Amino acid sequence: MTTRVERAVGAVLGSAAGDALGAPYEFGPAGQLSARGQEMRGGGGWDPGEATDDTQMAVLVGESLLERGGLDLPDLFARFRRWAAGDPKDIGLQTEDVLTSGLPWDQAAALHFQVNVRAAGNGSLMRAATSAVWFAPAGRQATMDAARRIAALTHGDRAAWEGTAVLHELVRVALDGADPLAALPSALEAVHPDHRERYARVLAADWHPDRATEFNGAVWPCLGSAVWALRSTAGFAQAVRAAVDLGGDTDTVAAVTGTLAGAVYGEAAVPREWTAPLHVPLPGFGARVLDAEALRTLARRLAGAA
Repeated sequence: MTTRVERAVGAVLGSAAGDALGAPYEFGPAGQLSARGQEMRGGGGWDPGEATDDTQMAVLVGESLLERGGLDLPDLFARFRRWAAGDPKDIGLQTEDVLTSGLPWDQAAALHFQVNVRAAGNGSLMRAATSAVWFAPAGRQATMDAARRIAALTHGDRAAWEGTAVLHELVRVALDGADPLAALPSALEAVHPDHRERYARVLAADWHPDRATEFNGAVWPCLGSAVWALRSTAGFAQAVRAAVDLGGDTDTVAAVTGTLAGAVYGEAAVPREWTAPLHVPLPGFGARVLDAEALRTLARRLAGAA
């Protein structure tokens, strides 16, 4: 019987593993992972097992929650800004614009959205594993509200908030040992009415990533692809491999899939050959590099302290 803590570790560790597995294939065509048969061997500027900005930002979220004893948005934004100033290998254009604007934490993303009109990238979805674990015991409304507030730090488009909130809710359900796919209708009921129909479309049982109307760097197809990968496979590794093989924004789609599948299948389902080389540099924070054991410890602390 998988325990709640093991599922929490699965979510955090699984997200990081998916991120690192997908990184070398980012922006490539579909089917690259299967065609090459190379897992955690690096490439595309990434060392074997190196996690990207997805996991780096998730770690910053988790450490802020633990050190501040809860959600401290100015503190979290300051950590993000320090990280962005540390010249990370990869950072989303939208996130970079917000974090380097020099504007206050409660204005930067909103003003960026006001100028650019759209800001529905998957950059708030990718970092959700740690906050989803932390807030899960608080229940659906508190979990989804916290997800929206964290997303709004860098994404002014409510579409990004709602997708991040749905992922938090699905993880919450999985951590309780229930089926997140069965919880989709109730999760959709909690989505803002302006965005409910679009999320219902990509989360439907008959939706396939081939039907996406945007690149999977957008929040809708990214979340839809992760749910599809979970639904269409029978194990953690299968789900994450399916996510990478979709091509496109492979690291983030696999990180989101890893978050969800890790919460369902637990820590033991994450392959050891994926976690052995796993490492997470933290630009802007000295020479800190977290390994898989450090991620396990972070996840256990988040699950135990919440």
